[in-house]
Amino acid sequence: MPGFRKYAATVAVFAAVLFAALIVALFGMISLLAAVPVIGNPHAGELVGPVAVAAATLLLFGCLLSIALRVPEDRQRIAPLTALGVGAGAYVAYAFFGAIAYFFGHDAVGALIFFGGLMTGPFAITLGIVGFVIALLYMVVLASRVADRGRPKWPWERDDE
Repeated sequence: MPGFRKYAATVAVFAAVLFAALIVALFGMISLLAAVPVIGNPHAGELVGPVAVAAATLLLFGCLLSIALRVPEDRQRIAPLTALGVGAGAYVAYAFFGAIAYFFGHDAVGALIFFGGLMTGPFAITLGIVGFVIALLYMVVLASRVADRGRPKWPWERDDE
């Protein structure tokens, strides 16, 4: 694996860990300030929330890794629409896999209602926004990498003359 690809993959791992940590912290703060539980249905079980967050985190990591491995180093750009797609994908993955985890203990209609509740709740919306921001910052880090080109130089330091 070339140096840039290894660097980009490592940054993707750190971005995914940062995403998961921010989600746990923000979910806790929202739950505390709004006095609402993260998973509103008390019959959902204890694993629905962690499964949903893990699915969103894995989707975000997969998308960031795809950006790292698909786009060459010299073509790395900041793409807000791609970052928006990553955030929307994390948003949908959170609600979808949360509903799938809920479905294993309940009926299909209850899972659809649960899915709708997750999609419209403040936690999924927060997760989508954080996913967008993390993906955008990841692209900024990759686009601004100067390790292979050296440090920035002042105009009088350049060897143009």
